[in-house]
Amino acid sequence: MTPFSIDITVPKSAIDAMGHVNNVVYLQWAQDVAEQHWISKTTPEHNTRYAWVVVNHFIDYKHSAFEGEVLVLETWIERYTSATSERHTHIRRKKDGQLLVAAKTTWCFLDRQTEKPTRIPEEVRDLF
Repeated sequence: MTPFSIDITVPKSAIDAMGHVNNVVYLQWAQDVAEQHWISKTTPEHNTRYAWVVVNHFIDYKHSAFEGEVLVLETWIERYTSATSERHTHIRRKKDGQLLVAAKTTWCFLDRQTEKPTRIPEEVRDLF
């Protein structure tokens, strides 16, 4: 499976008192790249009918990133159950490919109208 990826430049607002990217920011970026991946593959109808919510996150912080660095955020779906997916995200420093963060998130697929978990349709699975 080919990961979906985007590049970002670390803004000053992402830096914490230790002088590097705050751990909470990495979590936000993992959610942001997942959302962009979803939007890139789906139609407005999918977005009106369905939503994803996080069940859990596991994040392994390996190295620090600093203001002004260009990072590559890549994500892919590793496996599905009837109503969940296991999404992986790697955040790397672009200049040297150093893995900074590895994350695994379990997402639950919801019907927007009922706000309840629903089976992931084959047509949605096929998009990813």
